[in-house]
Amino acid sequence: MAKKNQQEFVQHITPRSEDFSQWYTDVVRLADLMDYTPVRGCMAIKPYGYGIWELIQQQLDAEFKRTGHQNVSMPMLIPESLLLKEADHVEGFAPEVAWVTQGGTEPLTERLAVRPTSETIFCTMYAKWVQSWRDLPLKYNQWCSVMRWEKTTRPFLRTAEFLWQEGHTVHATAEEAQEETMQMLYVYRDFCEGVLAVPVYCGQKSEKEKFAGARATYSVEAMMQDGKALQSGTSHNFGTNFSEPFEIKYLDKDGTQKYAHETSWGVSTRLIGAIIMTHGDERGLKLPPKIAPVQVVVVPVAAHKEGVLEGAKAVADKLAAAGIRVKFDDRDNVTPGWKFNEWELKGVPVRVEVGPRDLAEGQVMSVRRDTFEKAPLPIEGLEEKILAMLDGVQQNMLDIARAFRDAHTADVHTMEELGEQVNGGYAKAMWCGEQACEDEIKDRFSASSRCMPFDQTPIGETCVCCGKPAHKVIYFAKAY
Repeated sequence: MAKKNQQEFVQHITPRSEDFSQWYTDVVRLADLMDYTPVRGCMAIKPYGYGIWELIQQQLDAEFKRTGHQNVSMPMLIPESLLLKEADHVEGFAPEVAWVTQGGTEPLTERLAVRPTSETIFCTMYAKWVQSWRDLPLKYNQWCSVMRWEKTTRPFLRTAEFLWQEGHTVHATAEEAQEETMQMLYVYRDFCEGVLAVPVYCGQKSEKEKFAGARATYSVEAMMQDGKALQSGTSHNFGTNFSEPFEIKYLDKDGTQKYAHETSWGVSTRLIGAIIMTHGDERGLKLPPKIAPVQVVVVPVAAHKEGVLEGAKAVADKLAAAGIRVKFDDRDNVTPGWKFNEWELKGVPVRVEVGPRDLAEGQVMSVRRDTFEKAPLPIEGLEEKILAMLDGVQQNMLDIARAFRDAHTADVHTMEELGEQVNGGYAKAMWCGEQACEDEIKDRFSASSRCMPFDQTPIGETCVCCGKPAHKVIYFAKAY
């Protein structure tokens, strides 16, 4: 029976080449990351999925604090009158807002929005807290959930309610606000690449694609294994677009009242979707060690034989003492083969097998999830070797993902080339800057502009769409 179940365990995952979307759903479900709830578009994140988010949160939060930010908590309900203060903002979010219209048995005199984002409530409080140049900068962040009434939902990628962090900062000058905007963009870039092993393109969004109410939006854009783009983080410079309607003013050193300059930046549980679709395969998840809830699983083999369970437990304890996140799988109701399949499905970076022969020879057998390379390792000094192996897995996963992205990015000079390229990757093109060309590309190829890279070395002289003189280099891709 166990052998039959073991075979079925792997067969449930749809091949990526057959149906990438179904493959993603299969992996999310079988890896036990989440479950569906009775509320449309809202998911329950299960312990293993939340464990990934906790590690993302911990490491990002440490970086936020290192760069001088403090955490706060704002209310989840926002009066409608606040949303209406910034016209572009409310227009951009109006179709996605969920409303509370009744408290208990009494209708409310003013509708309350379930926060789709918290700019307006932050601004309301900043107007009270900022009086003088001595109060600036304020560099606050909150970890919370938000709600956007999405029409089409998919676990982690686009849900009605999702977890995220949103930073909101206030500065005295435009220069300071721009410096903050770029600093946080690079924090996201370095985190995606250095921790998630997800390579990204950085750049500025077009006017059409920028955040509602921002003066400028910058993003990090990742490529999934089906060639589609996934916006993985954004950083916005608001200038005084919010401080003027919300009256966030300060008394400057010269004795004059001035409007403050603001920024906002955020990432969400969408990053878990990015990890899955960047690294996963037909066996399931493939987690970078830095965000794997379990970095090493220790599996006893022939556990019924004398000394095997004790020896395997000693190996697990040895690794845990070195700061490695270890799972000792001593279940006696499934076979070692079943365990191998399950932990591969869950993406554990390294498996350590411990059998009677291994113990007799003073070694264990290691298996890497990224390459499936098997190698015997001596128990003496095992911690150092496993730590080095985890570093190797982390780097190899980034290298593979970057090579894939680069191989699926190409310069294009005609609409025909662009249409072909966005079927499985990023198209790098010259653009005249007109939204009409973005709209035509969207209509013809279902592709959107992703970002304008900071390296604007021209790859041509004319717009890929209209043929007019062009001075902007931009990426186009189909996107999630």
